[in-house]
Amino acid sequence: MNDYYGNAPNSSDLNQDPTQPHYPAPPAPERPAPPGGAPVYPPSQPAAIPKPPTAPRSTQFRLGPDGRYYRVRRPRRLRPPRLSSGCLGFIFISLCLCLSTTIYMLVPGRTNILLIGIDYADPWSTVARTDTIMLTSFMPLQRSVNLLSIPRDLWVKIPGVGENRINTAHFYAESQQPGSGPQAVIDTIEQNFDFKIDYYLRVRFEGFRDIVDAMGGVDITLDKPMAGYSPGSYHLNGRKALAFVRDRADSDDFFRMSNGQFMVKSMLRNLLNPLKWPRLPFVIKAFFDSIDTNIPLTTWPRLLITVALSGPNRINNYMITREMTTPYITDQGANVLLPKWDLIRLLIQEIF
Repeated sequence: MNDYYGNAPNSSDLNQDPTQPHYPAPPAPERPAPPGGAPVYPPSQPAAIPKPPTAPRSTQFRLGPDGRYYRVRRPRRLRPPRLSSGCLGFIFISLCLCLSTTIYMLVPGRTNILLIGIDYADPWSTVARTDTIMLTSFMPLQRSVNLLSIPRDLWVKIPGVGENRINTAHFYAESQQPGSGPQAVIDTIEQNFDFKIDYYLRVRFEGFRDIVDAMGGVDITLDKPMAGYSPGSYHLNGRKALAFVRDRADSDDFFRMSNGQFMVKSMLRNLLNPLKWPRLPFVIKAFFDSIDTNIPLTTWPRLLITVALSGPNRINNYMITREMTTPYITDQGANVLLPKWDLIRLLIQEIF
């Protein structure tokens, strides 16, 4: 039986009363959602939960009590910084450079240098006796510098010459072959003292005076009378400093060696004073203009760092004393000092 409009009934219409006309039920109207609230769905349909929107992994959404999703950022996990290959390479190279510099500064552990000061001579000649002979040992590991002064009248065997004063070794060698004087002194000391020397440094007395003047003078403090000065503090220019070192008016060569060591320490103490640092370029120029040496340029940083680490208080002074020698007059009437080698070599072993 067709309905009022002539349509054939479907299975859902079979339960309807055939005596009553059938009209399809209109859909239930949707109620508008209240302001700020969740939408209201028809009773015939279940309430659908909205899907959270898509977002980056660092962001998540949380369903609130009002049915809305709120964006919530995930807390970041603290991760250790990742170093790139370039940073790792730079760090590795820096460590290698630091290690190489440390090894270079400390190895070899000891550097022995012969310091000689020659007497006045013609500007174009080095044929002169060594008025000052000093063995210096730089020890960076121990942060100390040892100085040993040798009397110039010490009677020793000079290779190729025979027995004579030790200060004549330089003179004889320079007379025969200019420039061979320092090596002749080194050979004489190594043969008699059984002491290995690495380098030498030769300075003229005029050069010593110029170095002190470039420093602006040197300040000294005396606790006892020395070189004609009474106890007290003094400021010496280059001429007075040289006279202080060479003074023999009221003392012998042993006091003279003590004066030279005292002046070397006083000069180092003055150079470590920050007030003297502006004059360092002039001091360096005067120093290299006044010396003759075979010390390589690559060795100078190690020596300077050792002196800076040692300071004046760790520069140790030694000398061959009277008790280690015997006064003697030669056949020619010269006053010399005969060495007591057992005492001298024992001192060498203790110091170096």
